[in-house]
Amino acid sequence: MKISVELTLTPLQDDYEPAIINFIKSLRNSGLTVLENPLSTQIFGDYDAVMNLLQKEMKIALEAVERGLLYIKIVKSDRSDYEPHF
Repeated sequence: MKISVELTLTPLQDDYEPAIINFIKSLRNSGLTVLENPLSTQIFGDYDAVMNLLQKEMKIALEAVERGLLYIKIVKSDRSDYEPHF
């Protein structure tokens, strides 16, 4: 089963950039399709591959911050080729 995941890591501290940068770099190195924009990061691929990666990387990212929020949305389908119709 293919899925699309949107993630937003929001550290609640002053020195937040290193945690976000390391999280995104780890996702980029996964071999999965990763798209980024200023507000979130999307990952696309097989359910098991994506969830195994996220289980590991989300824990590392949250351990790297004193306080933080991690928002996650999951869609059942690969939406990596989505283009608006309007």
